[in-house]
This record gives sequence, structure tokens and C-alpha cells, in this order.
Amino acid sequence: MANKQTNAFNTSIREMSVSDLTAKIKDDQLRLKKLEFAHAISPLENPMNIRTLRRDIARLRTELKKKEMGI
Repeated sequence: MANKQTNAFNTSIREMSVSDLTAKIKDDQLRLKKLEFAHAISPLENPMNIRTLRRDIARLRTELKKKEMGI
């Protein structure tokens, strides 16, 4: 199931524009900081959300770099 979600996510980010990607990266980075802060105060119910969000941000940055390079 996770593989289907990853494929859908990758497909959706390929269709985004550069400005949409940068906005999504900023939003996700803010969400990541909030999750990490909440996890530092009291353990999260599912700490794997932090890892998933970090990986999503990395995918977004990779796609943004590809678009900037024209690949």
C-alpha cells in the first residue's frame, strides 16, 4: 500500500510548477518542525510520520532541482 501512495505522490509532484513546489516545501518544513517539537515534548503516537515527511521533502527538493536544471 505504501508503494501505491509513493507512486501517486511522485506523479503528483511531477505535475507541479516550480512555485507550487517551493510553497509545498516550505509548508512541509514548517509541519516537520512542529512534529519534531511535539515529539520532543511528548512522544508521538506514530513517530514514523516524521520519517515519511522528511522523505517527502527530499522528493520535493529533488523534483524542484530537476525542474530548475531542465531535466
